[in-house]
Amino acid sequence: MCSSDLRVTPKPPTVVDLVWIDELRFSTVSRPGLIIDTTGTAGPSPVDALGLALAGCMSIDVAYMLARGRHSPRAMRSRLVGDRAQEDPHRFLRVALHFTIEGDVPAAVVERAIRLSRKKYCSVWHSMRQDIDFRVTFDLVA
Repeated sequence: MCSSDLRVTPKPPTVVDLVWIDELRFSTVSRPGLIIDTTGTAGPSPVDALGLALAGCMSIDVAYMLARGRHSPRAMRSRLVGDRAQEDPHRFLRVALHFTIEGDVPAAVVERAIRLSRKKYCSVWHSMRQDIDFRVTFDLVA
């Protein structure tokens, strides 16, 4: 088979349907449901949801790459802290994402997984402003 015979299936568009609930709250129509709430009470605020998407995207990338490299952590946690502008729009200025990985996983493998996620694979990060001061760190726990 020559390379011209290989067909790449295009990614379908992302579609998000929201339904107004009341006040400043919306719910997703798709399963599973998620409520977006401006106050962050009934569900994440839109910016919290963006932070969740970024942390989730990179966490999934790192977990996938560790598994592909035959490294199985006992546990993995991530924590994202985003500092926002005080004036409108209250966008992210700085984001710190920290991973805590438990188990026998070499630091070099984690560093590579984080680097690949950030530079190549994390579509959420690549959809955000690249002038955000974005720092990713990790701890290994034996």
